Amino acid sequence: MLLELDFSDAIPVYRQIRNQIVRAIAEGGLAPGERLPTVRALASECGINVMTASKAYQLLKQEGHVRGDRRGGTFVAEPDAGSGPSPGAVEALRLQLDELVAGGMPREEVLALCGRLLDGVRSRRERGLR
Repeated sequence: MLLELDFSDAIPVYRQIRNQIVRAIAEGGLAPGERLPTVRALASECGINVMTASKAYQLLKQEGHVRGDRRGGTFVAEPDAGSGPSPGAVEALRLQLDELVAGGMPREEVLALCGRLLDGVRSRRERGLR
C-alpha cells in the first residue's frame, strides 16, 4: 500500500493515513473485502511508529470503513447502503461547508465545487474499476 505521508504537515500522520485510505476506498483503489497490511507492516513500510499505524486503523474501524481484529487481519468493510453517512462524516462536512461560507463563497459556488469534487471521485473510481 503506497501512502504519501508529509511529516512536516500540520495534519497528524495517523490522520493522513486515515484520509488516504478513505480516499482509496471512495475511488475504488481499495475494494470491499480487500485485506490491508498489518499494523506492523504498515508502520514498517511508512517508517512510522506501530502505535501511529494502530491509531489510524482504530479510527477507520470506529468510522466503519474497515473491519477486522488482531488475529484475522484488517479488511475494507462492505458499504452499508441502508445506514446513510455516519454522524461524524455529516458533522465534518458541515464544518467544511461553514468554513467555505464564512470565507465568503456564495451558495452556488459551494454547490458547483461539491459537484466537481464528486464528479472527480466518480471519474477516478470508474478508471480504477476498469
